[in-house]
Amino acid sequence: MKIKQMFEKGTVFSFEIFPPKKTSSIDTIYNTLEQLRDLKPDFISVTFGAGGSSNNNTTCEIAQTIKEKYGIESAAHLPCINYTKEEIVKILGEFKKHGISNILALRGDINPDIPPKSDFKYASDLIAFIKQHGDFDIAGACYPEGHMETDNLVTDVLNLKKKIEAGAEHLISQLFFDNSYFYSFLERTQIAGIDVPIEAGIMPVTNKGQIERMVSMCGASLPSKFSKMIQKYEHSPEALRDAGIAYAIDQIVDLVSNGVDGIHLYTMNNPYVAKRISEAVESIIRS
Repeated sequence: MKIKQMFEKGTVFSFEIFPPKKTSSIDTIYNTLEQLRDLKPDFISVTFGAGGSSNNNTTCEIAQTIKEKYGIESAAHLPCINYTKEEIVKILGEFKKHGISNILALRGDINPDIPPKSDFKYASDLIAFIKQHGDFDIAGACYPEGHMETDNLVTDVLNLKKKIEAGAEHLISQLFFDNSYFYSFLERTQIAGIDVPIEAGIMPVTNKGQIERMVSMCGASLPSKFSKMIQKYEHSPEALRDAGIAYAIDQIVDLVSNGVDGIHLYTMNNPYVAKRISEAVESIIRS
């Protein structure tokens, strides 16, 4: 099923997972999926590997298993900065062979160990290329606080519009911890004439190290109440985990109450956290 069709039925609720590290068995992710499937997300997206690393075969295998074994629609992430057009064509062929019809098209992270290729400079270039090479449902990424490499928010939303014009049919946002940034972002997209469904990306923070990594990677702002929560519970792992879950639930309730198109939960491969959040918001999202 094409993910874009899901938005016609109501609020979409989806998960993101990532393949295990090369030093870990792939069985670890299947153990995670066994627990996630009972939560019945609309779809699960599978990353291509952190930091620009290549993980094509594993991504394909996991995405195919999600769809065929667990009966849940899947989406494969596809970064482009480290690939030539010929390599992307091969990857798209693998996607087709594995029955993957939904793609999250990304520029990808800069990997200092891998010199970028010159075929694709922006995600919009990849989106246009995918449109020419198969009948895929294409999602794009968006950044409520602006992309870290963009000078200003006006330029950021104009760059986002290029993704839509290239063929992106819905969007998934980067994580944020202050919903007001997301609402302001939606206003900018409306002014720019961007009229596609936008899922809000929610990251439940369950340990201090996690927040430090996320802020350095994506530049998300930390509102005062969030910072106070971290400071109060940073030396109590269980309390911080529970507070982080509660904070994410509060964000989701507010977003759904304000008519958000969907919620994309960054699970960090943690089924316990995903389960607690899903059970808390299921009736709200499905009502």
